[in-house]
Amino acid sequence: MFVGITNTPRDYAWGSTTAIAGLLGTPETGAPQAELWLGAHPGSPSVILDPAAVGGHANLAEWIAADPAAALGTRTRLPFLLKVLAAASPLSLQAHPTLAQAAAGFARENAEGVPLDAAYRNYKDDLHKPELIFALSDRFDALCGFRSVALVRASIEVLRSAADSDADDAVLAAFAERLVDDAALQSTFEWLISRSTDGVAGGVDTLVETVVRLAALEPAASALEFSTVTALAAEYPGDPGIVISLLLNRVALRRGEVLYLPAGNIHAYLFGLGIELMASSDNVLRGGLTPKHVDVPELLTVLDFTPVAVPYLLPRFPVPGVALYVPDVPDFVLAHVQGDDVDAVLPLDGPAIAIVTSGTFALAGANADLDGTTGAAGSIVTLSRGDSVYVTPDEASLHITGAGELFLATTGR
Repeated sequence: MFVGITNTPRDYAWGSTTAIAGLLGTPETGAPQAELWLGAHPGSPSVILDPAAVGGHANLAEWIAADPAAALGTRTRLPFLLKVLAAASPLSLQAHPTLAQAAAGFARENAEGVPLDAAYRNYKDDLHKPELIFALSDRFDALCGFRSVALVRASIEVLRSAADSDADDAVLAAFAERLVDDAALQSTFEWLISRSTDGVAGGVDTLVETVVRLAALEPAASALEFSTVTALAAEYPGDPGIVISLLLNRVALRRGEVLYLPAGNIHAYLFGLGIELMASSDNVLRGGLTPKHVDVPELLTVLDFTPVAVPYLLPRFPVPGVALYVPDVPDFVLAHVQGDDVDAVLPLDGPAIAIVTSGTFALAGANADLDGTTGAAGSIVTLSRGDSVYVTPDEASLHITGAGELFLATTGR
């Protein structure tokens, strides 16, 4: 069964006023449009276009709760959330817990009587939140995971070359001395995020001011990591996250490139339009670049300080016209369908959500003839730019034909 769905974009302040509307051909509102959610997350469940087709239920969460067998098959919940994300300014530095950490944290805060809607609550549910981002804009900027101390120290040396006083050089030299090896990343991060006054003359605030000032000078300003420092300082003046950004991988994705961010990976999206797919959770531990709650001790228990390369996720190509992105969790898989004459059959292991970003596609489920001319009602649908649909798992497979670009989120094996 195919169920047409839609939603209203979330108006977070960091959102673009034009990108989502430009992608999907929907009206601009003049307000930021940051994220369009497609799924059953209670924060913004998808609106059902024809409630009468699903017993009168208005949104996907309501229908799933009332008739899980029809909507989910043998599953008890929809494990993924698909988003169109448009960042016009940086999001917060953040990381997400493992399943075990989420379950323990959720139970602990429940036992402590912390209200679910409290601004200082860390765990809104007992689930993990790994995620991937597919770049749709020509460039999508992000910070993602700790890099090696050797690379961080090299950046500090570039800043030192721009220092115009002994005092500036001394501040940077003292910072570099903290970074003796990769094992020092955790203590250095904790020192920065805690705004310590120990170890560097004037402490973290002085270091932030020095780094920001020198990053604006040549030759530092020519490097991507230092232009990021300057941009973050304009958005969040004085925030230790400005210097923390130097500890992290800085990447400029090209259109079609994908990052996968597992539990424990500290990251921040800085600018760009993308398709985001994640486990359906709201557990976010923040680490700076935000006015929201930052729980330093809890964040430190979640973060993975192991240096990593930029965590690109490379696709598989099961059939022509389809790129499949399969992470190391069963919650979600992303299929990117693109071409001038697509004719592909994709098996489904569970429910799915599709959205078309350009062109027109016909989708036929296993309950319809593959030529799309006959079959059970609701097993054939045509989608054009901006349209999205929920696919029940009893369809078992999708025959996709058409031209343009389509994204399909479903469950893994």
